[in-house]
Amino acid sequence: MTDDIPIARRELIASRLAAGQAVVAATLAAEFEVSEDAIRRDLRALAAEGLCRRVYGGALPVSPASAPMAARMDEARERKQALAAAAVTQVQRGELLFLDSGSTNLALVDMLPEDFELTVATNSIDIAAALLRRADIRLIVMGGEVNPVVGGSVDAAAVASVQNLHIDRCFLGACAVSAQEGVSAYEFADATFKRIVLSRSRHTIILSMTDKIEAHASHRVAALDAVACLVVEHDVARAQIAALRKAGTTVLQAQRPASE
Repeated sequence: MTDDIPIARRELIASRLAAGQAVVAATLAAEFEVSEDAIRRDLRALAAEGLCRRVYGGALPVSPASAPMAARMDEARERKQALAAAAVTQVQRGELLFLDSGSTNLALVDMLPEDFELTVATNSIDIAAALLRRADIRLIVMGGEVNPVVGGSVDAAAVASVQNLHIDRCFLGACAVSAQEGVSAYEFADATFKRIVLSRSRHTIILSMTDKIEAHASHRVAALDAVACLVVEHDVARAQIAALRKAGTTVLQAQRPASE
């Protein structure tokens, strides 16, 4: 048995993941007649390139919503700005806001109104860095180990920090939004963290790209009626909007981006 890592093997594993297949390290080791350690090195390398999400015993394909935060920041920038422009109309003067980690919530930073005496708390490294450029906003950062997929801290330390806040308005990240299944996340720790943030917030708003509507994620955060306002894109179908409203939330629809 050899432990070398031919490029062809890694490319074949990557092609299966791209096709939406989960892979199991033990099965791949038997197929390619190498050790499981060799396969795990392949999977680590593929995960570092953002091509898979490692789990115990193997790896899962990466959906657009579960890709690392760094890989999502420049995607659909104008659509995210349109969502942010609709969402900031809900912000009130003097509020403590929480911006949950997420590339869509990052678009909110430049949209927040000036001279509103706002305080913003976040668990996101990228959002915190952007907020540092806003001298008119007080910044609170939740500490803890950074999860690269989430793009921020969602561990016990971050949970403890959030429990000490009285949040006026939370902009909660979501991997999937459904009238039937509510709000969900891909990561167990992320879902747990979001539930705590939700419980500490007077009002919760979610900005949702169209591809997250009726998507599926494994870990439920809350029913949709726990969300005060859902902001969706201009191209969400009327029937879907009606179903979301029937589930108990207010739905705001963003304007069509100028480039479309």
